[in-house]
Amino acid sequence: MDADDIDELGWHVERRELGVGGPEVSAVGLGCMNLSGGYGYADPGESLRVIGRALDRGVTLFDTADFYADGENERLLGRGIAGRRAEAVLVTRGGVRARTPGGPPTVLDGTPAYLRSACEASLRRLGVDSIDVYLLGRVDPEVPVEESVGALAELRQEGKIKHIGLSEASAATLRRAHAVHPIIALESEYSLWERHVEAEILPAARESGTTLIAHSPLGKGFLTGLLENPDDLGEGDHRRNHPRLQSGNFQHNRRMVDEAQEVATELGVSPARLALAWLLARGKDIVPIPGSRRGSHMEDNIAAVRLALSEEHTARLDRIFRPGRVAGSRHPGHRRTAGADRDG
Repeated sequence: MDADDIDELGWHVERRELGVGGPEVSAVGLGCMNLSGGYGYADPGESLRVIGRALDRGVTLFDTADFYADGENERLLGRGIAGRRAEAVLVTRGGVRARTPGGPPTVLDGTPAYLRSACEASLRRLGVDSIDVYLLGRVDPEVPVEESVGALAELRQEGKIKHIGLSEASAATLRRAHAVHPIIALESEYSLWERHVEAEILPAARESGTTLIAHSPLGKGFLTGLLENPDDLGEGDHRRNHPRLQSGNFQHNRRMVDEAQEVATELGVSPARLALAWLLARGKDIVPIPGSRRGSHMEDNIAAVRLALSEEHTARLDRIFRPGRVAGSRHPGHRRTAGADRDG
């Protein structure tokens, strides 16, 4: 992103409302997971600088979870917004825990008692009095969603959270949850190469007036075009286990990214900016949260709000990433773990 782009933005980002009556947020947020690892080593100092630069550039939505780096991601974000709390809309989630202290988050737990303790722990790590949007991180198939949302509603009455959301829930579950308490946000994967929400989930969200927070809007970094082969994924990068990024699937999917690069080149933008502009144009009720460990990449992502795609370019992208063409499932497996959506 060059100086002309920055001057054009004027450090301001388009705003969108979360749900009906929810907070106004930047149209592009910041997914914070990889600021504490996940995609390999992340320097804490640089991660704090990215958060600060995002605030400076007008980003207001910051998305984390209590199971990212065993809570360290929330601590990092808390330090990053210290002294600037009023500028940030914090989104975090609970409902996934480890079987043993310090172990991997593999157990879904939507019980009221656990959600209360998880929320209070997040408040301490973030260093805030109230969380703007608290998501049920995954729907526990052993606990009725009505019971889990009811517990979050109590936390809202106590002022510990301001709004309630869900993460990776089905359309039917969203409707059930919304009948208990307004759900202002549903977080789910949505991007050029992952369109599963379009069939049922996005229409249900629109029925409820629920904003879709789109995680992994750059295909876990693959749609940026910066990954040339599977060996680019270093040790400690959990994407090495991603079916779409493994040998065979990687090369097949890379051809689509190369085709999208041709469109980006015609427009004089990066593939990342192109992919985000496509997603932003799907509706004002969609807010992508790309992650970035570099300030320059974060600024390029913000610039997507100023890129208007023609019908021709949109149609070309739709053809490139047409349903059925992407090789590999969107995550390693549907197990009862933090990475699986057993709810549909």
